[in-house]
Amino acid sequence: MLTREQAFLEIQSRIPNVNLQKHMIAAEAIMRELARHFGEDPDRWGLSGLLHDIDYNETAKDPQRHSLLGYEILKQLGVDEDIAYAVKVHNEVHGLPRLSLMDKALYAADPTTGLIVAAALILPQKKLHLVTTDFLMKRFHEKGFARGADRTVIASCSELGLSLEEFFTLSLQGMMKFQSELGL
Repeated sequence: MLTREQAFLEIQSRIPNVNLQKHMIAAEAIMRELARHFGEDPDRWGLSGLLHDIDYNETAKDPQRHSLLGYEILKQLGVDEDIAYAVKVHNEVHGLPRLSLMDKALYAADPTTGLIVAAALILPQKKLHLVTTDFLMKRFHEKGFARGADRTVIASCSELGLSLEEFFTLSLQGMMKFQSELGL
């Protein structure tokens, strides 16, 4: 299996945008925390988050190819099928079923990173550790806040058996463990 270090080198070589790299690290952080919550392997789940947008530099203007190319890249890198499949189905454009907990978790985690980062950035100190679950719950219901963070996708955390509040709490806990890498 690809190590975290190897995966990070791959995204650095393929994704020149540092903010997109940080988004991928944030998704990894949430996925690791969700894996721990569900008694799954944090390294495997973390890889799905870290690698989920590996093709974005090539597919940003072509959502029909996004995640399909990522799946192919991951298969070429020798990534296990369950991780590659989670990456493939995180893009709802394809209409592919999210079957496993990992698939469902990655789908919900992806836009959640943007909501949490936006919440941290509107605070005067711009620090992640100052963001609370209650603060996120309020911002979640503000339509004009972090418009790119699809609320319907985030709310799909219910497919994991988690309330929105539980999901935000776990997501924040995960991202706080990576706050230095995220620069927040």
